[in-house]
Amino acid sequence: MRSARTRLGAVGTILALTAALVTTLWSSPQTAQAARATAAACTPAQVIGNPGFESGSSPWTASPAGLIGAFSGQPAHSGSRDAWIDGNGQSATESLSQPVTIPAGCTTASLTFWLHIDTAETTTSVAYDKLTVKFGGTTLATYSNLNKASGYQQRTFDVSAFAGQTVTLNLTGVEDASLQTSFVVDDFALNVGGGSTSQNPVVTNPGAQTSTVGSAASLQIQATDPQNDTLTYSATGLPAGLAINAATGLISGTPTTAGSGTVVVTATDPGSNTGTASFLWTVNPSGSPDATRTPAQGSYTLNLTSDSTGSNWSGHEAVSFTNVSATPLTEVYLRLWDNWHGTCPSNQPIQVSNVTGGTPGALEVACTALKITLPAPLAQGQSGSVGFDLSIAVPGTSDRFGRDGAYNMIGNAIPVLAVRDGSGWHLDPYTNNGESFYQLISNYAVTLDHPTSVFTPTTGTATEAPGAAGRTVTTATATNVREFAWCAGPFVKSTATTSTGVVVNMWRTSGVSASTAASLLSTATSAMVGHASRWGAYPYGEVDVILDNNFWFGGMEYPGLTMDTTSANALIHELGHQWFYGIVGDDEYNTPWLDEGFTDFITDIQEGDTGAGCWTGQWDSSAEKITNSMAYWDAHSDRYSTVVYGYGKCALHDLQRTMGDTAFNTMLRNYAQSHWYGISTVADFKAAAQAATSVDLTSFWTTHRIEG
Repeated sequence: MRSARTRLGAVGTILALTAALVTTLWSSPQTAQAARATAAACTPAQVIGNPGFESGSSPWTASPAGLIGAFSGQPAHSGSRDAWIDGNGQSATESLSQPVTIPAGCTTASLTFWLHIDTAETTTSVAYDKLTVKFGGTTLATYSNLNKASGYQQRTFDVSAFAGQTVTLNLTGVEDASLQTSFVVDDFALNVGGGSTSQNPVVTNPGAQTSTVGSAASLQIQATDPQNDTLTYSATGLPAGLAINAATGLISGTPTTAGSGTVVVTATDPGSNTGTASFLWTVNPSGSPDATRTPAQGSYTLNLTSDSTGSNWSGHEAVSFTNVSATPLTEVYLRLWDNWHGTCPSNQPIQVSNVTGGTPGALEVACTALKITLPAPLAQGQSGSVGFDLSIAVPGTSDRFGRDGAYNMIGNAIPVLAVRDGSGWHLDPYTNNGESFYQLISNYAVTLDHPTSVFTPTTGTATEAPGAAGRTVTTATATNVREFAWCAGPFVKSTATTSTGVVVNMWRTSGVSASTAASLLSTATSAMVGHASRWGAYPYGEVDVILDNNFWFGGMEYPGLTMDTTSANALIHELGHQWFYGIVGDDEYNTPWLDEGFTDFITDIQEGDTGAGCWTGQWDSSAEKITNSMAYWDAHSDRYSTVVYGYGKCALHDLQRTMGDTAFNTMLRNYAQSHWYGISTVADFKAAAQAATSVDLTSFWTTHRIEG
């Protein structure tokens, strides 16, 4: 038995990793213009079988047998099993292999795995024992006793050149006659993507629509064609009284009947290639409220100065906005979310004063909402602005808005515009169990004046300039984001760049080791490449990761910035939020499944977990549903993670199996693209899924308690 071998361990220090960069050809749906398609379509997927060895040995071939197992002397990177090559202390050759196929239509292929090396060799110059990694006839890398490390390191290789081939992945370890070296591997992944989509037009999903009986309605359908062909338009399921212009794609008319149904719009090119989009259209009775989300097109400008620690900030904020609703806008609400961390009304960490552009009212919703009545109502298309002085006092407890020693985490501190839609103004309470945040896409220009010894990683991209003596002025800009967050403290920074040019900045507190940060930087770059290859190119240029092992929570997401504990799984999850909530938004208070469940699902995909058998459907009560709001989960907090994250992702795995991999993967990517910078709803997602399959999903939604 393998576990009977004597192991003579030798522990080194983890070598700093520079992640191999994987080219990805996906592009943002806002800017992509596809060339005329010549290659077959590619469905993004992870194609290595049994990548973490948790399902036995097949389809791996091990020589000798027994390389794969659960070994107390060599614990797995994740799960309980790994593959242990060599470690004999005598002459031996051992190998592990698996044939893999990269589909011909895929233009990107990234091979990753986790490797731990320990050795009894003491030399620092001679490679006595070696592990060779080959892909087909190509040697990807050779490791030896000189690469010993005290933990696992992720290795990444671009194998895109093997598209259309079936080749053998082979790892061969050769040991000399004395002093063992162990090569332990786990958690393989071969992620494929890229490739041509098709000749079909692409219709941008406009999202759920709401109209009123007797009121004129107008919706311009947007579509693009890979060959720039002239398109014709048709639609089914339109509310009575509405019609689509076949030449322009404009839907117009006056609804005559209240009701709700799914509209399917089709764009057709001269070669009869088609593209479709499906969305819910609700017609309310006369006198019903306007469901258009407003105010929109927010633009925030802030100039803030900190004290010597970065814990207290003061300055000015200005916000401009446009009313995009047919209903006049008579007021706006600012959400002062972080006043939850104080004691209302006596202690307010976020204070607003000297308001211009409107008349402020009293603080509401436990001091987290401020109504500002506008001088005159804004009609549809009209813009307004408000300004005010702002002070921010970061509390002394470790949190997403809080302080860990010298390190300040400043999330949700900026007063932001609340949203008005068909439900009225969203003035939901703050929740510390999850998120309450429902924000439309906005632009930010933020100037931070701070001590030079205090670093300030931010949302967006930033430049630095000398300020007064001993101070630095950081200017950050962020376009098309939902929120803006920053941190302040004596962080240590490391950086990597993905092949698509995305800069990944890793900022660690003093309690996080350099080796841990290096390993997680590799994880982060791989995750950014993997997520982008499946759901769309990351549009912001850089992402900042703040590592602190004293958070009571696993991590917190903001556009272009995450706060994370030293967990690879949590890091992959928080970076996944860049797509689900950051780019594809939702009402986090009322539909937390749309970001947390979806992000946990794409985390599984990045880690090669298919979710087989994860659905249990063991409900605590008839009221418990995946799509419940945070109002329910705050009252049942012990079930929040189990249902929203666990059941939530398992439902998506089940939906993938129900629809089939190709149909589901295509649907979810198209759904992300059609809601890019928009708002996702449960109704939208259900309509998109149903439109992508011939299987009637009615019983699926009922069984999985997905309502909306």
